[in-house]
Amino acid sequence: MILRRRCSFGLALALLASGAPAVLAQTKALPKGSATQSTKVTATVTAIDQKNRVITLKTPDGLDYTFVVDPAVKNLPQVKVGDSMVATYTEALAYEVKKGGTASATETLAGGTAEPGKKPAGALARQVTLTVSIAAIDPTVPSVTFKGPQGNTRTVKVRDPKKLEGVSVGDTVQITYTEALALKLEKAESKK
Repeated sequence: MILRRRCSFGLALALLASGAPAVLAQTKALPKGSATQSTKVTATVTAIDQKNRVITLKTPDGLDYTFVVDPAVKNLPQVKVGDSMVATYTEALAYEVKKGGTASATETLAGGTAEPGKKPAGALARQVTLTVSIAAIDPTVPSVTFKGPQGNTRTVKVRDPKKLEGVSVGDTVQITYTEALALKLEKAESKK
């Protein structure tokens, strides 16, 4: 079961502008920082089709989600209706302003599952590193316009105008966005 989300240029910049501390430079050193957030959800297995590798989970808010389970998940036969699946989703954003450079993007994927015969579990991680250039700075708003590797632009507000000191058009901001999903099976609680 793999849940995937895309981190677009706009999302990364929106997270950078609002989710992390200040985006832009301090007087003596160019800024860098990070922000992390995790969410844990427990869902109950309400249906499972072992032959077709399809599982349905019900979340605490009553919503049903159906997934096709990748063949890499070796221990699916151990999963039964009534079992609880615990998913922990973590997002992290790190950024650093640099002098010069060019816009670029890279992506890395990694994952793994439990060994055959062990309790069903798995994890998947994705990391996107995006370097954007500063195309414009408007100290009256204050705002900064970033230009991505495909030429798209995005303007974001800067919280503190003093943070614009030492930052120039042409500087780059390296943004590393990481997301990870870990799943594990917990046996159903016995009903009394």
